[in-house]
Amino acid sequence: DVLFNLHMKSLLSNTKLCGGIKAFQPKFYLLSTIRPLVSPVSTTTGFSKLHLKTFELYPFRTYCKTMSSEETAAKAQAHLADTEPPTIFDKIISKDIKADVIYEDDQCLAFRDVSPQAPVHFLVIPKNRDGLTRLSKAREDQKAILGHLLYVAQSVAKQEKLGEGFRIVINDGPLGCQSVYHLHLHVMGARQMSWPPG
Repeated sequence: DVLFNLHMKSLLSNTKLCGGIKAFQPKFYLLSTIRPLVSPVSTTTGFSKLHLKTFELYPFRTYCKTMSSEETAAKAQAHLADTEPPTIFDKIISKDIKADVIYEDDQCLAFRDVSPQAPVHFLVIPKNRDGLTRLSKAREDQKAILGHLLYVAQSVAKQEKLGEGFRIVINDGPLGCQSVYHLHLHVMGARQMSWPPG
């Protein structure tokens, strides 16, 4: 392997902050194979080590993007990850806050997301949180409610005419971008999804 030490200040054209980490976006192309292996930028030297193998043109990408408002909210709520104070979902369940409810039974509630990321975007939540602040907190005796939430998610997706496909997302914890600590399923559809997500 050929080891290149590139002085970032002389070669990079754009610097952004992303959660306290600098993200760099140079204007040039690197010679690489499928992708360059990039080590973190040193905070002391300002250098990044790029290991290049066989050579072909490959555009260098920005490896960290500016934080979205959802990421910011997730970081702000991270201290609640292991606690159970009431959330906005409790107020929606109690009808203290209005929501566009599209399904309700004795165990769960489905309503449209106020900040949709797709033409159809709704949430499915358990009415009785019972410690389910996040999926990773689920107990063995909660298998039934977890299955019910998934069943309702696909049932309401059919109701919303998402027969060609949809995506279900469960954010878990700060790194999972969870901003409300009451288990909830995001169901999104009516557009082509891409991969990988996030």
